[in-house]
Amino acid sequence: MRLACIQHDIVWNDRAANFRRLAPMVAAAAAGGARLVMLTETFSTGFAVDTPELGEPEDGPSSQFLREQAAQHGVWVCGSCPEVPADSDPADLRPANTFVLASPDGSLARYRKIHPFTFGGEDRHFRAGNELVQWTIDDVRITPFVCYDLRFADEFWGMAPTTDLYLVPANWPEARRSHWMALLHARAIENQAYVAGCNRVGEGGGLRYVGDSRIVDPLGELLATGSQHETILYADIEPATVASVRDKFRFLPDRR
Repeated sequence: MRLACIQHDIVWNDRAANFRRLAPMVAAAAAGGARLVMLTETFSTGFAVDTPELGEPEDGPSSQFLREQAAQHGVWVCGSCPEVPADSDPADLRPANTFVLASPDGSLARYRKIHPFTFGGEDRHFRAGNELVQWTIDDVRITPFVCYDLRFADEFWGMAPTTDLYLVPANWPEARRSHWMALLHARAIENQAYVAGCNRVGEGGGLRYVGDSRIVDPLGELLATGSQHETILYADIEPATVASVRDKFRFLPDRR
């Protein structure tokens, strides 16, 4: 399966502008042979977690954009957006940072970020998810996480036996870029799986983002990387490679 990660800028709190910006990039990724196209965390708004009424309903404009793009190009398209869960208590309408996956047939699947970013105030304005999920696309077993989740290795470890590819969309700032790159490689090496991190570029909320998106293979080798500009990264994800690495280097069974 060919994966494309779109490393893009985000217009702060302007969904329509971001949809216009992203649509031709999704088209280009599909034209490049991608079956799965990943956008960044909060691709439609930026990480504006303290903005009143930032949340949108499930099947709101951001998930609808993903659905339309998937249907138009016949590919899977994903990214995270601030969604208020449909079953929310009316007394608590905080959104969840929701990783939405749209399929070519119009169906949607969701993962809600388990670890809101306390240092950035996300925990005060967003609710935490409570369930890990897994999806399969073209025989590739996929586990999604979002940004700050990357720092919590235990959940990656727990999902490793049935994961070929971890997806991590992010708004990871320049100030801690070395952590981002090191953790992506660590999660790939220790779990013997592909890891794809898709980070934004540009400025927003007083922070600078420099991308450093990357796709890492099960041995920790870098397959694709982006620098500080908008770009599209591609890599072919092979479940057989994951199986071969795990068969040759039997590290996972030694965990306690």
